Amino acid sequence: MPKLPGIKHLDAVRALEKAGFEIARQGKHIVMTDGVRIVTIPRNNPVNAFTMGGIVHDAGLTIEEFRKLL
Repeated sequence: MPKLPGIKHLDAVRALEKAGFEIARQGKHIVMTDGVRIVTIPRNNPVNAFTMGGIVHDAGLTIEEFRKLL
C-alpha cells in the first residue's frame, strides 16, 4: 500500500467533499457521510498518516484516488 503523508484535516474534508461526502455534524471531530458510509475526521493538524489511511479505506477510496482529490 502506498504511503499517505499526514495532511491537514480541512484538506481531507475538501477532498472527501469532492468524492460526494457531506458534513453531517462537527465538534471535536468532523463526521461526514455520503448516504451509505460514515467517516470521522479528527481536528488534528496534521492528521496522522495511519489514521488518514483508515479514513480513506472507510470512505471506499484507494490511496491513489484520494491523492487525486487533494
